[in-house]
Amino acid sequence: MEQLNLVQKQRLEVINELRKDNIEPFGRRFEKTHSTGQAKNDFSDAENKVTEKEHFEFGPVKIAGRIIAKREQGKTAFAHLEDMFGKIQLYLRKDQMDEAIFALVKRLYAGDIIGTTGNLFRTKTGEITLRVKEFQILSKSVNPMPEKWHGLTDVEIRYRQRYVDLLSNPEVRQTFILRSKIVQGIRDFMNSRNFLEVETPMMHPIPGGAAARPFITHHNTLDMNLYLRIAPELYLKRLLVGGFERVYEINRNFRNEGISFKHNPEFTMMEVYQAYGDLSDMIELTETLICTIAKGIFPDLKIPYQETVLDFSPPWKKTTMIDAVRQACGEESLNFNSPREKVAEIAKKQNIQVESDDTVAAIIVKIFEEKVEPTLQNPTFITDYPKEISPLAKGKADDPTLVDRFEIFISGREMGNAFSELNDPEEQLARFQDQMQQKERGDDVPHQMDEDYVNALRYGMPPAGGLGIGIDRLVMVLTNSASIRDVILFPTLRSQKNDDPKE
Repeated sequence: MEQLNLVQKQRLEVINELRKDNIEPFGRRFEKTHSTGQAKNDFSDAENKVTEKEHFEFGPVKIAGRIIAKREQGKTAFAHLEDMFGKIQLYLRKDQMDEAIFALVKRLYAGDIIGTTGNLFRTKTGEITLRVKEFQILSKSVNPMPEKWHGLTDVEIRYRQRYVDLLSNPEVRQTFILRSKIVQGIRDFMNSRNFLEVETPMMHPIPGGAAARPFITHHNTLDMNLYLRIAPELYLKRLLVGGFERVYEINRNFRNEGISFKHNPEFTMMEVYQAYGDLSDMIELTETLICTIAKGIFPDLKIPYQETVLDFSPPWKKTTMIDAVRQACGEESLNFNSPREKVAEIAKKQNIQVESDDTVAAIIVKIFEEKVEPTLQNPTFITDYPKEISPLAKGKADDPTLVDRFEIFISGREMGNAFSELNDPEEQLARFQDQMQQKERGDDVPHQMDEDYVNALRYGMPPAGGLGIGIDRLVMVLTNSASIRDVILFPTLRSQKNDDPKE
């Protein structure tokens, strides 16, 4: 722990003085009657019903919150009190309250939490103000607020000390309030379509459902390794085998991979599975769901994001991966059956590095990721992915080298992934075996063999459509947030040196 600075020491002295005077600096329950927002609304409603407005008062009301500013003028004091719903001015006058209580005003600092009781009135400047009759200290602040409450601006500290970020930057609180409303809106939408919300394991004996490096833990009693889940897919599809027809789950996934403005090791996903459906159902579901949520925030579906405005108006653009790559490279004859040498040459012309073991499909995917993805600003469905990178998706009826799969891209990044689900157990087994061969060739994050999942499919899984949507990335766009860290309350950060006991 760092040594206390002078301000902290002074505030601790005040706390000790309060205790000597039998005043508890860390109080107990306070029964509020109003939030700041409710108080202002109720005052305005009552004020509109009277003819004499100049001396009108409303109350009593009880409001609690944090002092964000205070100034004293002899026998009076003004302060601003903030809660989750806004802020309100306090007016404290010595001859209008108990003298002992008024004496405590000098011991209040920005950051202290108090409970107040009084009447609301409107000042000559028109500001709705609480004339405080009494107050009680609920929690003294030892640490001073950042930059005299002008806001915490250091990005590293904002993420590392999110509690201070939330205190000093009201717009950050609003981002997370909106995030909560977005997630609730998604749940309401899914429930309205008769999908059942379920919970599946967060610790898996086999990391499955995606190609990603897992976090590993160990269960002592069972003496076995477990993996924090990289995706809930295989468990959710087991539920389709078990007779559930429409299921979804919103929860955390964990991937032991890189960190960037769009990647965090733990992130929130929604996965959806609809029996007797296919990719076309997932396209309709994705477009309708996201448009419904977006329209609740931006009724015209024009979404301001960073330096541009995204247009979410349906219908959304749809194109195949190969057509998108052809257009980006100007190579109309390119396809997944083209000679490897030709495809590698096209990639090199685009300054894309090709490895000796890259297949034709792998090279085309690299071109897509480098040259196409960043250009996909408005919502765009990319379809017809190669089978070799989609081991859980059903093959296309007219081309067995491709699968019924789409990814949805917005603002140059993937937002969701969907399949017509593979339900042939023997083909699924063969796909897993192919993934194991890829692992032997050096791929360190293939899909893992899951024999129990194959066994489940052998009982029969109905044809189905499946969808995964990245909640964090969607919230980034709908809240105009540049980084995924801006929409995760406590993002993963590198350990500070002074956090290390060896330092």
